[in-house]
Amino acid sequence: MVDGQSGALETARGGISGRTGESGRMEGGQRPEEPQKAGSGGRRAHVIVLGNEKGGSGKTTSAMHVIAVLLQEGFRVASMDLDSRQRSLTRYVENRAAWSQSNGVRLAMPDHQVIELSDKETVAERQEDERERFQAGLARASAAHDFVVIDCPGSDSFLSRLGHAVADTLITPMNDSFVDFDLLARVDPQTYEIKGPSVYSEMVWESRKRRAMADGGSIDWVVMRNRLSMLDAKNKRRLEGVLEALADRIGFRLAPGFGERVIFREMFPSGLTLLDLKEGGAWSMSHVAARAEVRQLIETLDLPLAEMAGEG
Repeated sequence: MVDGQSGALETARGGISGRTGESGRMEGGQRPEEPQKAGSGGRRAHVIVLGNEKGGSGKTTSAMHVIAVLLQEGFRVASMDLDSRQRSLTRYVENRAAWSQSNGVRLAMPDHQVIELSDKETVAERQEDERERFQAGLARASAAHDFVVIDCPGSDSFLSRLGHAVADTLITPMNDSFVDFDLLARVDPQTYEIKGPSVYSEMVWESRKRRAMADGGSIDWVVMRNRLSMLDAKNKRRLEGVLEALADRIGFRLAPGFGERVIFREMFPSGLTLLDLKEGGAWSMSHVAARAEVRQLIETLDLPLAEMAGEG
């Protein structure tokens, strides 16, 4: 452990508590384009989707911290992993349950499920099978929870597109570099002017159209700048400028993400988040700064917390 994490993890004993969720794939449900209604009162769960077609952008870490904040606030939270091959979010949740049991600490848990890839023979059969699995999982999650957090694979897939199309809030973490920005837009290498949207932006645009046609709803798209450098580099300022220009052009909001901190990587094996650690002597300045980043992200997302709390 580094950054004083060993001591910080120790202070988590006696920390937050919550319901232990169950995993698995359910049957039955609605088309993903239709609003997913709660079982009582007809209230919709708010769907938060973490999506980016590039791996290593911090989707799973971001997803788990959003989940932890919502659980700490007392909301009923379901989580869905659409990457049944890598299963990063699933492993995070499993690590969390194992740490909780081995340390005798009752941690709040999301009601988690994995949507498996289909093994049908034809593309059409596989897509229909995956659509049914996704619809069933989302219908079940929406019926009993206030928020559903969906972690998409770091690639373009049929399941990922299904997930994007039902988002109320879409969070796209990206490393603070032009390598990641290339998925959003193409820029002139000399002038840094935007030449046009790129593949991922076009996919989000299609998802927004499908959502509007399905139920008249909208997708609040938030691009989250991750692994921010602490230095005021020229490249950082250039990227900030083109991101702001692109935000106005294709309609997303910018959110400050997480800095390049060891603590975020080191917490995965335990399944803990910064919200599970009790402030105290084991905390370093890096811990304090990282926790402030989580709070700032949640504030920027502007989730309907009061609305959900009032209708729960």
